[in-house]
Amino acid sequence: MEKRRVVITGLGTVNPTGNTVAESWAAIKQGVCGVGPITHYDTTNSKVKVAAEVKDFDPAVRVDKREARKMARFTQFAVAAAAEAMADSGIDMETTDASRFATIISSGIGGLPTIEEEHAKGEAKGFDKVSPFFVPMSIANMAAGQVAIRFGLKGMCTSPVTACAGGTNAIGDAFHRIRDGYEDLAICGGAESCISPLGVGGFTSMKALNTTEDPTRASIPFDAERGGFVIGEGAGMLILEELGHAQARGAKIYAEVVGYGANCDAYHFTAPAPGGVGGADCMRLALKDADLAPEAIGYINAHGTSTHLNDSCETAAIKAVFGEHAYKLHVSSTKSMTGHLLGAAGGVEGVFTALALHEGYLPATIGLQVPDPECDLDYLPGHGLEEQVDYALSDSLGFGGHNAAVIFKRWEG
Repeated sequence: MEKRRVVITGLGTVNPTGNTVAESWAAIKQGVCGVGPITHYDTTNSKVKVAAEVKDFDPAVRVDKREARKMARFTQFAVAAAAEAMADSGIDMETTDASRFATIISSGIGGLPTIEEEHAKGEAKGFDKVSPFFVPMSIANMAAGQVAIRFGLKGMCTSPVTACAGGTNAIGDAFHRIRDGYEDLAICGGAESCISPLGVGGFTSMKALNTTEDPTRASIPFDAERGGFVIGEGAGMLILEELGHAQARGAKIYAEVVGYGANCDAYHFTAPAPGGVGGADCMRLALKDADLAPEAIGYINAHGTSTHLNDSCETAAIKAVFGEHAYKLHVSSTKSMTGHLLGAAGGVEGVFTALALHEGYLPATIGLQVPDPECDLDYLPGHGLEEQVDYALSDSLGFGGHNAAVIFKRWEG
């Protein structure tokens, strides 16, 4: 069967650097750090004091006051970002076959703060008194479900729960669904919001988070002084569309999706395999899927979490796949600005990677000041780069050994 071409025709995001694509991308280009003191709860007795929170988000405006009350915060982010992406795409649902429109949206943890709140209520008043919306608000698939309901999308609706690889899995799965003829369109990405006492406490106890109180030295991927990731929240959504379908309606095209790889380390439930061998194999799968030589890739939006193991192993994986070309391509981690959005990370980074190709601008890794001999590639420290590349790769690695990578191609019209 002939493989169909798939393009990106709409983008939407809510993240710590901005509540729209335009606002966020402007901040990314300016190297704005979205990390700051935690305001969602009292951190007096907590080791971790900073996070990358979404600021000034009003669900009554971006979603709908009545409907927002039935949604956990991660779902509110998903619906808001999806609405922006749908509007950006210019799709008219009155003339679109809804049964050929998929919804694939990841969340790593779902409504954890809702679980905490309702558990406290149950402890105080009895568990029969918890909210009737508790279960549907908490489950991780509800971001996908609510987006599909909001826009009447009747194709496959699913939610990859692959920890921090989920957003990229969602994009890749949507790409394959359209390429292979199951749907003509998809909205895909990820949503997350678990900056809460239990969420942050859990990552703190496993020593995964940076405990500095200085926001400028908290999320510093590839820096020798990195000491853990900074938890973030938000959503990133992309509209994928079969090329002929997009052209027939005169759609604006940001980039083309050309490759996807997904695999598992099968090594450890939190640590990457030594030398990043699973991540390396995943990138090779994406290159094979795109029928590309490694030398074609000009930019990698890295997973780059600011943990010692991830950044060193990811660097080793890039070297293993790209050889000498690893020192010629550009790599950066936008988590230096957004923090780590877990299941939403791949969605937001997919938005940034598409814009990098569309505008010919490669984002920086801000905060990278102290070189690490183990991390010796061009990470665009401190400043982004005005440069047009033809192909870019975005990769994500998650607890459980999950690896995912997608490759985008610059759209030349």
